[in-house]
Amino acid sequence: MKLYVLILAAVVTAGAASAQDWDCADPALPQQGMNFCAHQDYLDADLVLNSVYPEVRAALEAMQPDVPRRDGKTEAEALRDAQRAWITYRDIACNVEAAPFRGGTMEPFLTSSCLARLTRDRTEDLLILLPDS
Repeated sequence: MKLYVLILAAVVTAGAASAQDWDCADPALPQQGMNFCAHQDYLDADLVLNSVYPEVRAALEAMQPDVPRRDGKTEAEALRDAQRAWITYRDIACNVEAAPFRGGTMEPFLTSSCLARLTRDRTEDLLILLPDS
């Protein structure tokens, strides 16, 4: 959990530095700026998820390294399969969520916003699996 907080702080700092062209706190951003900021938010959320995932996988590997599941997989292998399925779900779900605006200027904003939201949710789900959570 401590690592997650440190990574989140680094991401917020890095995100602010990379968004120099757009003030993402400005409520009067044009659509292009909103799209940029939503995409940056997704990239930041993805960075945090990708730093938490190996920690969770290692914790699962250490938990029961010699006790296979009924399907013959270890918990870490099951997590890997679940993560791959979740990525597919997330991408499809966000494309569907943005579908009413397909081809319009709001589509990238809605897609990135959805990706960021679901990625943050997944990070929280994974953090629950850590022993010190």
